[in-house]
Amino acid sequence: MSAAAAARPPRQTPEPKAEPPAAKKNARPAGEAEAAEPFDKLTPEQMAGRCVTLETEAGDIRIEVLSEAAPESARNFLNLAATGAFDTTTFSRVVKDFVVQGGNVATREALTPELVRRASRKVPDEPNPVKHLRGVVSLARPAEANAATTHFFILLNDSPHLDGTFAAFGRVRTGMEVADKIATGELDGDKPKNPVRLRRARVAQCQPTTPAAQPQK
Repeated sequence: MSAAAAARPPRQTPEPKAEPPAAKKNARPAGEAEAAEPFDKLTPEQMAGRCVTLETEAGDIRIEVLSEAAPESARNFLNLAATGAFDTTTFSRVVKDFVVQGGNVATREALTPELVRRASRKVPDEPNPVKHLRGVVSLARPAEANAATTHFFILLNDSPHLDGTFAAFGRVRTGMEVADKIATGELDGDKPKNPVRLRRARVAQCQPTTPAAQPQK
């Protein structure tokens, strides 16, 4: 990894501000709690063993969520995937030999005021012992503490300078070649000129790794 890449840690770009929707007769009263999401009440142990498949234009990336290492980061990622917030977003930032970054809901084909509000929800920092190695998935955030939202990045190479600072919450099980392919596109700075779209994200139990077939005697 180049020194320039190391000097530019993953960050999230500002989400757009939604115009206040017109008043409706059945509008939600001010201060009412947001609707519950699928993983809100699960413990880290109950969330363990989940995988999120990112179905992209370049192929599928399957991510194992490490909920016991970073429970709130994992919960946020699982909820966003399960509720369709990531669907039709793009990988909107690439740093060669360092990261591909997705999760910016402002890149969706359709954006609602509800999604804008959801995208502004902050996630607490969860630095943990998981090393930032190639294939690790972690939350991007701005410079201030406890300000991560929906943006995540996949590491293309080992990046020990991120250890203990960013919240590593997942690991690519299959599809690193897809992440590598996403990183090969032409860039304007760190913005892809033709960003790869994430068609759909889906959550399921991780399937056990199938052992190699043994020859019959």
